[in-house]
Amino acid sequence: MNKINRNQFQSFPYHLVEASPWPVLVSFSLLSLTLGAVMYMQGFNHGGQLISLGFTLTVFGMILWFRDIITEGRKNSNNLISNLNILFTSKVITKEMIKTLLSKYLVKEQPNLGTNEDLGHYLSGLLEGDGCIDLPSIGKTSLKRVLNPRIIFTSHINNLEMYLIIYNQLGNIGRFQVTGNVLRYIIGDIKGINFMINLIHGKLRTPKNIRLNQLIDFLNNKYGTDINQSPLDKSDLYSNSWFTGFIEADGHFRIKISKRKIIQDLKINNVCLVFRLDQRAYNFSTKSSMKSIMKILADQLNCSLLTLN
Repeated sequence: MNKINRNQFQSFPYHLVEASPWPVLVSFSLLSLTLGAVMYMQGFNHGGQLISLGFTLTVFGMILWFRDIITEGRKNSNNLISNLNILFTSKVITKEMIKTLLSKYLVKEQPNLGTNEDLGHYLSGLLEGDGCIDLPSIGKTSLKRVLNPRIIFTSHINNLEMYLIIYNQLGNIGRFQVTGNVLRYIIGDIKGINFMINLIHGKLRTPKNIRLNQLIDFLNNKYGTDINQSPLDKSDLYSNSWFTGFIEADGHFRIKISKRKIIQDLKINNVCLVFRLDQRAYNFSTKSSMKSIMKILADQLNCSLLTLN
């Protein structure tokens, strides 16, 4: 995402109104109102007139003050939507923000991610590429509240539009959090988790399938559900959209340009087209190696598998 000129915005993102004279006016008006009330109750001359003047100025100042707040809020609403680093200073994208952003992104036509079968394979690859399944301990915490598991998709904030489309396709389940440039799409309610399990059941190819089965055991034990264990998907890599989701999570294409000196004062550019797909060598949540699935992908793409320290 391109850097945004922050000078276009206020220094304090929670205070949208610029410097205003109306708070000073209201302060003096309230002082006049107070002094007038004291003078009136003590029988001084012109106390009633001072009360009237203070009251009139207070009402007048408040009307102008709130008018400026409303005007400034409307003026900045478009900037808050179009400039995400200002919008997400709260670290939480509210339902109202999501609705506004969706109306902006989906203004032309409603994108369709295919059938639930296609969507399930795609989301499986996306989750296995850069997501996690968070499982709490069964029982109550020290805060005396029961924690639920969470399915979390992690990405860069630039991919917000893609995740909003997924959010809309899934029927508006889950919520969003932003920390710096990191976007998290979190599904933490039981209804949403059950819906996700039905979508990705039997479609995972990496050791994260072990974690999915741990989630299924958790739900079966805690909520009395009867969900079968998810088998590892060993179908052909190109038979569904799993690989597309896996690439979008942690893969990228790039053009590498380097200069080579042939003879003195003569240089040419060496252009290299690169596709790169990175993954951690070890999945800590399941204590399993990722080498087997990465070796399968390398063989399918007819390329070498490298380990970087």
